[in-house]
Amino acid sequence: MSISSGEARDGGFELTAIRLPVAATFAALVIGLGLGVAFSGGTLAQWVQDSVALVGTLWLRALQMTIIPLVASLLVLGIAQMIAAARAGAAAIRFLSIVFAVLIAGGIFTAFAMPLVLEAFPIPAAASGFLAEVPDGDQQVPGILDFAASLIAPNMVAAAADTAMLPLTIFFALFAVAIAKLPKGQGQTLLAFFHALANAMLMIIGWVLWVAPAGVLALAFGVGLRSGGGAFAALAHYILIVSAMGGFILVLAYALAWAAGGISPLRFASAVLPAQAVAVSTQSSLASLPAMLDSSNRLGLRAEASEFVLPLAVAIFRATSVAMNLAVALYVSALAGIDVPPALMVVGILIAVIISIGSVSLPGSISFVVSIGPIALAMGVPIEPLALLVAVEMLPDIMRTLANVTMNVAAVSVVDRSANEAEPI
Repeated sequence: MSISSGEARDGGFELTAIRLPVAATFAALVIGLGLGVAFSGGTLAQWVQDSVALVGTLWLRALQMTIIPLVASLLVLGIAQMIAAARAGAAAIRFLSIVFAVLIAGGIFTAFAMPLVLEAFPIPAAASGFLAEVPDGDQQVPGILDFAASLIAPNMVAAAADTAMLPLTIFFALFAVAIAKLPKGQGQTLLAFFHALANAMLMIIGWVLWVAPAGVLALAFGVGLRSGGGAFAALAHYILIVSAMGGFILVLAYALAWAAGGISPLRFASAVLPAQAVAVSTQSSLASLPAMLDSSNRLGLRAEASEFVLPLAVAIFRATSVAMNLAVALYVSALAGIDVPPALMVVGILIAVIISIGSVSLPGSISFVVSIGPIALAMGVPIEPLALLVAVEMLPDIMRTLANVTMNVAAVSVVDRSANEAEPI
């Protein structure tokens, strides 16, 4: 999903919009892998390999350095936005109930389905080359008691230095709730600070992403050297598996419209098809908003419902985020041979839900790093492979946008039906 340069407004917060050079980054991935494969059977001077690896490492570190401040600011703004939406009335409460139900259902489905899918369709052996950038040392997965102790950090600065995402996420979620209860002037002052911080971090990450082709090419070259031609098959496997988790949300949208919205699957499919076509072609929920309004009208849903729910959904609801982001983290954990215990799986789902609120208004390629990094860190999963996987996010993002748009229209049908049975919107 991409947003044009300049200023973009989502849900009342203006954030500096940036654009990842998607085509150039994807081309750099292919070229880097190709060059790596070409030199994998020959002799290449070690200083050349080291120099290329340095470029990739520096770009990776530049990408990582913005995660914590950007996540913190977006969490505060996103939760404040969610609280403001909840105050809009009964219809908003109904919609938010759908949001959380869908996000949690997606996380639970992925937690159970992902291991089964990877067992039936194992990760190609060549994918091990993607882990060469992981720092030396075994990845430590904390036990249940360590997990319980990690919920609260006595020193948030130390927690940030250790990238302890669980206590940081809890702290900033509570901080956002506290801001909402402050006198209006004080709350607005703090929100303005976090808004400025988010814009500054987005500006930095924008600069980093503008040189993404160079960084991705360098990282991909190393993967090609280690994995050979099998690296392409490994990426294809990753794209299909992660997209399949998003497919669950797509199917769930039809089921939700039928069971809770009272609309037959065939009628719903026919009405939502134009909006889905726009979603696939633009990979933008915002650009699909007029088509979603038209689909709601085709279904005979009240304009009051669609004109209230759909803009709010575009601002704060990305239905596939938990299912697909958790899938990426679990894919990398399987790649690294890390067994995620049930307690940490629950942590991953909860953090994915909370992070989804803050990162929903960002372009897909940017929210990929911001959203999945904290999930992986909280579960003890290495985040280094994300620097390469972001280069192919343009493909899973098609499924993300398709399912998100479909679920948004399904949510309108549920809110409209429940409002008819209660009071008007």
